[in-house]
Amino acid sequence: MRDLVAKLCVEGTALAERFDAEVRRDAFHPFLPADYRKVLRSLEGLQPRGRRFLEAGSAIGIIAILADLLGYESYGIELDESLVETARVLASRYGSRAVFAAGSFLPAGYEWVSDAGDARMGTIGVGTPAFAELGLELADFDIVCAFPWPGEEALFHDLMARHGAPGARLLLPRGPGRDIAVYRNGRRES
Repeated sequence: MRDLVAKLCVEGTALAERFDAEVRRDAFHPFLPADYRKVLRSLEGLQPRGRRFLEAGSAIGIIAILADLLGYESYGIELDESLVETARVLASRYGSRAVFAAGSFLPAGYEWVSDAGDARMGTIGVGTPAFAELGLELADFDIVCAFPWPGEEALFHDLMARHGAPGARLLLPRGPGRDIAVYRNGRRES
């Protein structure tokens, strides 16, 4: 299993680098690659047994696949359909049961307004919510992982407070080194 996980992390990094070279050289794309090993360490510490995991903005699905390989019931939602297709191919190649849906991870009717009164959502795109395709709601997940651009973290905290399950954990990167912070009920656990 360790070898499979290591191979997935290496392939994910190579795919992210290729995406940067081929797609971002011509236009901005909000895809933000993660340090997969740091996410892996965070997930290993959360005891997956019976837990439902969501990667919000799953891109090529590496984190959702890692979560599945660790024993989580794992899902990914991504707005870019071409990235969802890549995630599905990778899941199949690695024997993962992670499920991916194309669409928005924002629930129907969700509206973001910051404490400053700003309703702009930064790089977070708007689309048809993907939860119906999964047959689930945001409140059905025990752990939600996202990689927002700097300044977008507050939106995820608001989203979880308004639509997440009580006690659900939110995993977000912290600081320039992109270590993973774990939040529960809006408070940082680690």
